[in-house]
Order: sequence, then C-alpha cells, then structure tokens
Amino acid sequence: MAQAARDFPILRTVGLDGLLVTFADALTEPANRATLAFCQAVKACAWTGVLEISTSLASVYIRFDIDSLRHEALKDLVLSLLDQQDWQQAALPAGRRLWQVPTVYGTDLAPQLGEAAAAAGLSEAQAIESLGSARVRVLTIGFAPGQPYLGPLGPEWNLPRQTELTPQVPTGALVLAISQFVLFATTAPTGWRHVGQTGFKGFQLGSQQPIALRAGDEMIFTPVPRSDYERLCEADPLFGGASREEIPA
Repeated sequence: MAQAARDFPILRTVGLDGLLVTFADALTEPANRATLAFCQAVKACAWTGVLEISTSLASVYIRFDIDSLRHEALKDLVLSLLDQQDWQQAALPAGRRLWQVPTVYGTDLAPQLGEAAAAAGLSEAQAIESLGSARVRVLTIGFAPGQPYLGPLGPEWNLPRQTELTPQVPTGALVLAISQFVLFATTAPTGWRHVGQTGFKGFQLGSQQPIALRAGDEMIFTPVPRSDYERLCEADPLFGGASREEIPA
C-alpha cells in the first residue's frame, strides 16, 4: 500500500555510510522539485564529512565519512534543514539550462513512432506535435552514464512496456517510457519504444565535462526533417545542432 503523503519525507539508512531522503513513493512533479531543491540545499550547507550527494526521481542520497560523521548526527542536520520550508513548493535550483534538440520522429531512424502513436490513440502527425512541443525536465540521470529521464509527458503517453526487447537502439535515441522520455547516452537494448532520433551525445568519455546534462535542466525535442538532422549532425557531431540557454532564476 502506498505511504500516506503526510508521512513524507522518509529518512532511511543505507548501509554503513548512507542516508536516503525520500519525498514520495512515485514520481510527481512536486516530489521531483523537492528532490532537486533539497539536493542543492544540502550541497550549499557543505556539512563536514559528507562525501557525495545524488538524486533519483524522488529521493536524495547522502554518503558520508563514518569516521567524522555519525548517522544520528547527519539525521539531525537533515531534519533541521527539512523543517526550514515546504520543499515541494521550493524554487528549482539556479543554473539550469534549456536545451532545444533537433529530432527526427519516425522513419527508419526511429521506427516505433507509429506503434506508440496508435497506443496513445493519436495519428503520427498528432504524436509528433505532442512530443515535439513538450518541454520536459531532466528528472534524474542514471542507468548509464549521462542518460537522462525526462518528463513528465501527458497521461496519453503512459504506455505499457513492449512484449519483446529491442536488441539495440543507438546513442541519441529518444525512447518513450511511462510518460517519460529516456535519451540514450550509449547504444543499448530497451523494452521501450524508439520514437525519435537525435545527434545528442549525453556522455563524452575523456571530456572535461563528460556528462552534458544536469538534473533540473529542461529540453524540447524539436521536429526536423531528416535532411536537416543529417546536416546538423555533420556540422555538430557532439550535440547534433542542439542549442542551450540559461533559464532565468
């Protein structure tokens, strides 16, 4: 049974050196907002002994040095910070970027658009309009280095997993998964539907900043013809012609 909303956030110990702060048992926009804002606040506190701070869709993970900080002491710090405001109403962190990414929908580059559109009760043209106009947030980054989960999309895109595995989608594949996009940062198999293809490389091994995106960034996957996509990928082999701008605080 789902935990009552009034019981959140929940604090849990994780092994000898971890604390997990969970704002919901399922993804919601307010829970993700709380996760991003609280993570930034913990980083700003710069507590002695904290070694790592990371986020999932609705939780913040804090890893600490057990020789300089104990679970109970960290728990007290976290509870004090939680009490300072309603984190589900908090402002999103500063420094976020809006990325506009040229995307080919359908064709042999993204062959499951038609299947996804039919499952959502839309024509392919309607699906492209819906997906290509959506402004989605980087909810978290995970599964593979630099791979974002983006959303939320409308309820029509809450589609079931495929019955068979797609053996491989390429880097830059835009895949639909439970009212979210996943933008593949490497080639990989998937059980979700490949509906768009970009030239965006979210993970660049050897770069000074190997992971291009940050949790909290926003993205629009703008529809373009295949000829434009190919031209942009040739001119910009790292990001496929994607542009970015700072989101005002």
